[in-house]
Amino acid sequence: MKKIFSGIQPSGTLTIGNYLGAIQQFVQLQEDHECYFCIVDEHAITVPQDRLALRKNIRSLAALYIASGIDPNKATLFIQSEVPAHAELGWMLQSISYMGELERMTQFKDKAKGKEAIPSALFTYPALMAADILLYQTNIVPVGEDQKQHLELTRTLAERFNKRFNDIFTIPEVRIPKVGARIMSLQDPTKKMSKSDTNQKGFISMLDTPKQIEKKIKSAITDSEGIVKFDKENKPGVSNLLTIHSIFSNESIEDLELRYADEGYGQFKQGVANAVLQVIEPIQEKYNALLDSEELDDILDAGQQKAEALANKTLKKAKKAMGLGRVRK
Repeated sequence: MKKIFSGIQPSGTLTIGNYLGAIQQFVQLQEDHECYFCIVDEHAITVPQDRLALRKNIRSLAALYIASGIDPNKATLFIQSEVPAHAELGWMLQSISYMGELERMTQFKDKAKGKEAIPSALFTYPALMAADILLYQTNIVPVGEDQKQHLELTRTLAERFNKRFNDIFTIPEVRIPKVGARIMSLQDPTKKMSKSDTNQKGFISMLDTPKQIEKKIKSAITDSEGIVKFDKENKPGVSNLLTIHSIFSNESIEDLELRYADEGYGQFKQGVANAVLQVIEPIQEKYNALLDSEELDDILDAGQQKAEALANKTLKKAKKAMGLGRVRK
């Protein structure tokens, strides 16, 4: 069974775009892969964090993943900072990373742009990301196009380490998910839905109340034509809502076009809201039951123990290969 690793930053609540684009795929992958889902809180501190908000976000994200279908009996969910091997191997991989390689990372350039004081961790975190993946002898890493460059660096560092020291690491395969539905902003359907959108009406959080969800969908930008038809170029707002409705209700866009052919946008938007709420409300119910429970702590404790056992095994081999520490007889 092939191993899959994915790191999730606890930087705020997930949107329905994150749910449809990532979590739903993870739920499917756990059925026939050995999956490790890591809440990468050490990556989160590459930018300033409020400590109480960070702790709250870590727990919230863990509860949301379980509530959304990640099964702790099939997949391993754990917190990065609770497995010290991540930071240790991250430092070791920094020692074989080159400044030029790290300077070329487009995400670093984007995040550092216009800033006078740039944390060094923002520059070196691709080495920690490589450690996250390589510790678990990962075969496949599902990532978006924006992370492909980091994964190529991970492969480069693994190959360099294996060649220079010993054949320790599995070279991971980068897997860009098949082009699925791209969920766009409700207020600007030419842009991807994002939790960092300054316009709160543009995205639906997985933890928005039913009233908020309904209100946001009803205020979504459409057009003046009044015809429910999928046409991305000329009707981006309506097309986006049709996509959302289609995935959440598991109905084809063609069937939805027929159903709302003689209805106005008011009825259509209500239908979209109903479809979203039918999926989201049970998730929220399970999330609320899990959030402050011992069950969630038990899941994370078990995940930490399983992850640490495998991570330490790899770390021990890597340290021995580099000549670190003592060799006990």
